Amino acid sequence: MSRNPNGVFPHPLRFGYGTNGLADLRLDDALALLADLGYDGVGLTLDHMHLDPLAPDLAARTRRVAHRLDELGLGVTVETGARYVLDPRRKHGPSLLDPDPDDRARRVGLLLRAVRVAADLGAHAVHCFSGIVPDGTDEDTAWKRLAETLAPVLDAAATAGVPLAVEPEPGHLLATLADFHHLRRTLGDPEPLGLTLDIGHCQCLEPLPPADCVRDAAPWLRHVQIEDMRRGVHEHLPLGDGEIDFPPVLAALAATGYQGLTVVELPRHSHAGPHFAAHSLPLLHAAARTAATGAGTASVPAPPLGDPSATPEGSSTP
Repeated sequence: MSRNPNGVFPHPLRFGYGTNGLADLRLDDALALLADLGYDGVGLTLDHMHLDPLAPDLAARTRRVAHRLDELGLGVTVETGARYVLDPRRKHGPSLLDPDPDDRARRVGLLLRAVRVAADLGAHAVHCFSGIVPDGTDEDTAWKRLAETLAPVLDAAATAGVPLAVEPEPGHLLATLADFHHLRRTLGDPEPLGLTLDIGHCQCLEPLPPADCVRDAAPWLRHVQIEDMRRGVHEHLPLGDGEIDFPPVLAALAATGYQGLTVVELPRHSHAGPHFAAHSLPLLHAAARTAATGAGTASVPAPPLGDPSATPEGSSTP
């Protein structure tokens, strides 16, 4: 049973926090922090500091992490959005859309490793994204590359019994829910293909409000990321700092029967990760109670853990 005080939802929502927002912590310390704060799970980004997918003895290291997750009672989603895990000079490179087939194969190889890790961890999904259309590549070619490169990953996901959850990402080839459906139809609607829905991205660029996006996406929903955001600006913000009205979003999510993790994604706030992890969960619980009961709740002050600096580090684009 979920530890979340979510009111009267038939299937209580399960909240997690992404390790890409805890990049300054050792993985074991990050997991212990999230368990102590009361999170139900973790969005585990495979990266050099957290279960490096390219370092030796991956299977043995994965078994140790699986044991630790079990000890702490944490669920997990495997995420593959590490910025420089494959190329130290090119953010999120190479991608599934690169002109060089060897480069595309490197990204496919990472996703295949992620599927194996997810199966060994008992993860409920593997997250991925398309990448940006390279200069000089037309969109028809980019869509063809995406379909071709995802085919072996979907085969592996089907064998492992772990869904592949593709995320619409602003600025990428696959940027919107409509783009996801285009990919789904192109591939023949394969059973392992699911959706990662980022609530902030819905606020940023979808034509419908985020709660309506949740309802429309329900049949394909395999993973959810959450943060605040403003219309037309792709900047991941702490809950309450943007424009999203969270209770209707959480009510819509609960109504779908979704039982995976809803993971806070604040990678640009990693310099104060413990603070924002502690700050986010009470706000999510309060919004979930409001969604379940319709009752108003008082604002929840930020706990005094790891006081953040005045401004987040890095640029505004996650």
